[in-house]
Order: sequence, then C-alpha cells, then structure tokens
Amino acid sequence: MKSLLGALLFYTILPFPSSNNFSLRAIALWAPIVGIFLAAILGIFDGLLELILPFNSGLRSGLVVALWVYLTGGLHLDGAMDTSDGLGVNDLTKRLEVMSDSRSGAFAVITAIGILGLKTLALMEIPSHRFSVLLHTLAWGRWAQLFAIVHYIYLKPEGKGKFHKEGIERWQVYLVGLLLLSLVFWAWDLRFIIPFCSLIALVVGFLINKKVGGQTGDTYGAIVEWTETCALIGAALLLKFPR
Repeated sequence: MKSLLGALLFYTILPFPSSNNFSLRAIALWAPIVGIFLAAILGIFDGLLELILPFNSGLRSGLVVALWVYLTGGLHLDGAMDTSDGLGVNDLTKRLEVMSDSRSGAFAVITAIGILGLKTLALMEIPSHRFSVLLHTLAWGRWAQLFAIVHYIYLKPEGKGKFHKEGIERWQVYLVGLLLLSLVFWAWDLRFIIPFCSLIALVVGFLINKKVGGQTGDTYGAIVEWTETCALIGAALLLKFPR
C-alpha cells in the first residue's frame, strides 16, 4: 500500500495528506490502477457536465481533457513534448540534452496542441460508453509505460525515470495486463475495444523505443500520451461500426 500511495502522489496532483509513509519503489506497477482512479474522477465530472451540456459538445469534451491534464500535473504531456523536441536531433547525446532542456521548442508546442486537440475531437465522437472508454484508455496508457519500463533499456545513467525499473519483474507486468484484459467482463459492450487498446499499448512503446533508441522518463510520458490518444481515436472509430 505504501507503493500505491507513492504512485498516487507521483502521478497525480491530488491533495493527499502529507505523510512519509509511502514508497516510490515499483510505483509503476500501480500506474494502471491510478489510471482507473483518474478515469473514475473524469467519468463523474463528465456525467455532471452532461446535466449542464446534455448534448455531446466540444466544450464538454474539452473540459474533460483539461481536467485530465490538470489531474496529472501535465506530467505525461511534458514528457511527450520533450520527446518531440528530442526527435528533431539525430545525435543521441545531443538528443538527450535537448529532451532535458526545460524550454519548449516548436515540435513540443505542436505535439501538445495535437495531443489535446485529438483527444478532444475523439471524445466528441463518442456519445455513449464514455466512462468505459476513458477507463480503458487511461489504464492501458499506463500499462504501455509499464511494459516499456521492463522491456527496453534506459538511456541515462541517472534520471527522473531511472527508479521506475527498480523492483519490477516482467511476470508482474504480464499479470497486470491480464487483469486489465479481465475488464472485458465488466464492459462487455466494449469487448472489441479492449484488444485494440492492448495492441496500441504495445505498438506505441515499440515505435517510440525504435525511434529514440531507448527510454527516458520523457519517453515514458510520451508512451502514455500517445497510447491514450490513439486508443481514444480507435474507440471513436470502432464505435461507429454496428456490433
């Protein structure tokens, strides 16, 4: 439970009571649970907005995405932005320096606009099952990060993401994935979306790893953001087809 509290403190800005009774060891194992917790908050918020904005407006979806970013403190979005800036440089050493730079370049700004815009537009195309879609999106986005942590090398001798690899075994990652797959029985109407989300989680991490040549704390954030974005877009498209 100390690691769960550590995960909530690290991955969110939720105002938990100040305490030293937490651990950051193996917190990535709890990241999908944190995603489910955040999805519950977003689902409640979306439900309240539906009472005010009963139609599926862009404003409603935009507010949900805004709260989404706020609850995470922009942690993953910042990583996606830094990764985009780094990909503009071919030399690996220079790339890592650019990714560590706190200043945002043009690629970072474009990435932020693209991710936030695509998430909002995708949500606008999802009139029903919004909570279930959010739940799977946030959970699998964080499992994608977890998979990357145990399967790909970490490029820096030290870094803000280095401690994530400590205390995590591959079998634990697979077990978490199986537990997420079991959610199909909770949302049977969306059973066709769950395999898609799990596939996206694997593909996004693989592509980013191949492009960057390894992982950093920033690429972990990029994996979360792009998995979430692609999963939302996929869900919006799949829900258009009769089942």
